[in-house]
Amino acid sequence: MNALVIGGGGFLGSRIAQMLHERGDRVTVFGRRRYPHLEAVGIACLQGDVRDADAVGRACAERDAVFHVAAKVGVWGKRRAYQEVNVTGTQNVIEGCRAHGVHKLIYTSTPSVVGGGEDLCGVDESQPYASRYLTAYAQTKAEAERLVLAANGPSLATVALRPHLIWGPGDRELIPRLLDRARRGRLLQVGGGSNLVDITYIDNASDAHVQAGDALAPGGRCAGRAYFISQGEPVLLWPWIRDLLDRLGVPPIRRSVSFRTAYLVGAGLETLFRALGRSSEPPMTRFVAIQLAKSHYFCIHAARRDFGYDPRVSTQEGVQRLVEWYEQPASP
Repeated sequence: MNALVIGGGGFLGSRIAQMLHERGDRVTVFGRRRYPHLEAVGIACLQGDVRDADAVGRACAERDAVFHVAAKVGVWGKRRAYQEVNVTGTQNVIEGCRAHGVHKLIYTSTPSVVGGGEDLCGVDESQPYASRYLTAYAQTKAEAERLVLAANGPSLATVALRPHLIWGPGDRELIPRLLDRARRGRLLQVGGGSNLVDITYIDNASDAHVQAGDALAPGGRCAGRAYFISQGEPVLLWPWIRDLLDRLGVPPIRRSVSFRTAYLVGAGLETLFRALGRSSEPPMTRFVAIQLAKSHYFCIHAARRDFGYDPRVSTQEGVQRLVEWYEQPASP
């Protein structure tokens, strides 16, 4: 396979590129910077911006498959910025694939496209898109997913994967932010602590993309469809966080707040930050309150059935790998 990984310098994109390279595929990464750790093992890197249609088109030339992992993430910021990267950028990728005869497009989506604020317990892909979104990220990712799935056809097969809360060695966002708040005494338990949440170890998320790419073909079973990806069994979020903090020697959580209080505080801070024109993220938002207090886990039967996804790294093993990574002298 001659594969292009757009956003291949990020946490997930980098691991997908490495997996493809390790099994012998020809891999090129497209991103905003050069990535020495990828170039060192023989992965070619192209610099460019997903918002640049010409640059994306050139990168798509002569590829068999494109993995579109690039996105503007986060729970705060101007909609225009999210629209340009997540929607316009995705349209550029689709057009680049069409213009250069790419046969497969594997798109990284998110379960947030179906999450409106209620508990989501074991739902499958029949769950409709949310009727309202609390973040520009979720809304624009839903728009982009729709574009990708609508682009599926006889010459370009497309698929969208929805991994939930990707974590593991090399993560520079999710777990580090959690640890930083805990170390500063600013991590509060939101809600009663009984919410079940899906998480996805980095290698499992990467496996899912590679497996979907192998199975994807025009008219095939997974063409034109979206799939939830996770560990296959949810965790009790707050006990899982407490155990991780304990194993890493981080001070425990000592305070809690009800979901209602966190949600109302988040709403108030969002209003205040907008009124003041603040670009920084509020310490609490309605979306974050929901993520921390509500249950949200998903059925992965369809991914198992249609392209053989099976999370090979258990949550327990993944935590052990993460702890060992943090214990290495060069680790942050």
